[in-house]
Amino acid sequence: MIRATLVFFVVAAIAVAVVALTGEPGAASLDWMGWRVEMTAAAAALLTLFTALVATILWRGLLWVVGAPQRAARARADAKRKQGVEALSRGFLAVAAGDGSEARRLAQKASELAEDAPALVRVLAAQAAEAAGDHVAARQAYNAMLGFPEMRLAGLRGLMQTALAEGDRALALRHAETAYGLAKTARWAWRALLEARLEAGDWKAALALVQGALERKIVPPLVAERARAALLAASAAGLEESDDPKVLAQALDFATQAAKLKPDFAPGVVMAARLQAAEGKAAKAGALIEHAWKQAPHPALWLAYRDLKTSETPKLRATRLAALANLKPEARESRLLKVESALIGGDPIAARAAARLLPEEALTARIAGLMARVAYACGEADEARAWVARGAAVPQEPDWSDLDPEGRAFAYARDDWARLTVSYAETGELIHPRFERRERTMSELPELPSAYAESTPFVRAAETGGALMPIPDDPGIGPAGGAGGFDPAPSPEPETSGPAPRRKTGSRRRLASGPRAAK
Repeated sequence: MIRATLVFFVVAAIAVAVVALTGEPGAASLDWMGWRVEMTAAAAALLTLFTALVATILWRGLLWVVGAPQRAARARADAKRKQGVEALSRGFLAVAAGDGSEARRLAQKASELAEDAPALVRVLAAQAAEAAGDHVAARQAYNAMLGFPEMRLAGLRGLMQTALAEGDRALALRHAETAYGLAKTARWAWRALLEARLEAGDWKAALALVQGALERKIVPPLVAERARAALLAASAAGLEESDDPKVLAQALDFATQAAKLKPDFAPGVVMAARLQAAEGKAAKAGALIEHAWKQAPHPALWLAYRDLKTSETPKLRATRLAALANLKPEARESRLLKVESALIGGDPIAARAAARLLPEEALTARIAGLMARVAYACGEADEARAWVARGAAVPQEPDWSDLDPEGRAFAYARDDWARLTVSYAETGELIHPRFERRERTMSELPELPSAYAESTPFVRAAETGGALMPIPDDPGIGPAGGAGGFDPAPSPEPETSGPAPRRKTGSRRRLASGPRAAK
């Protein structure tokens, strides 16, 4: 405003000076209270402009003096606001650093300075009390937040966390339920409820929560599908041991839904195939496993596939397993299965050839066991014993750990299913609880005669790269055969030299089936 006025007066003065210099000064006179003033028109214009400028400056100066107290008040308010913002910032940083005493001091200072940000002050006060370990003060601060609609959700979350810190899970769950009812997108409340349902083994309620989260768009469809598949498999696992046909039918329905929903989820597929086979639906079970094998091969799948038929010759069984491997020939499990099928079919030469095509990888107990069985099937007992010795000192394979000592696949406890559900839903990968706990699994190393026998020197490790695995059903030692159409578990007698080792016939234990008495 002042700049515009000065520019106006300067322009006007320049205009008057130009007029005066052109030789047309004009005349002006003023009669006032007996006084008479005469001057040129240019001088009168300049005098008028100068007088107006002085009057404007005096008026603005007067206004500035009158408004000084208000400006001072605004300056003090701005300074106070800046100090309040700084106190809030430093307070939240102190909370993040875990300095509870400093956070509480800054929260008190912010409450005195940041009067225009009461919500942030309340949040800082509550979090500062938490950082200081004062649960009573924190609970009071969060309770105070419940009176403000815009802060109620934050208050409920704080109360839930405080209750959990105090060990009151029931109260924490009630706060989460209240928050889940208030906000459709409160993911933290949904997650707390889901974890509580999983911990309690309430798979039905967990399924309802997952469906609700999908409808509310709390989780993407892929995560919801994975969670549903795992929960359906867990539900089936809880019903599978029942003797009630209706309950078993329900278990089959749950497992089948899980297998169709996510064919790459091996626990659901194996369980569905096992239940279908128990009802005489071996063809459907086989088709289910074959489809799953194309998605994600797993050792439990081919073991379950092997057990679908119990009255076939070893050669027919070997042919059937080789066909399964050919559904996804580039997969590691498929290559290993080709070696297994050759051993089951009693063809050690084909087994050795298939073993040489395996990629090099770190040695595991499973691989060492299969190498031992391939060597023994080829008549190289010393090499087989050497592989067994190596296998005793190397780690297990996580996938193989999913089989318990009785051959049951994915025999998980309730807590295991809960962890598996969360992990698979979020990452799409299976966890291996038995592997984490270092529990016993199906035998990975074959039992060989203890007597010494001369054989080809042990040079096969360099040839094969140490990459093979065992099969608990039929160690593949010697010719195949057995009573009742089963692949017998071999038990070679000690050998000295000369004839090939003999085998005792007997029934084998079925894998991926219900629990059986140990033999």
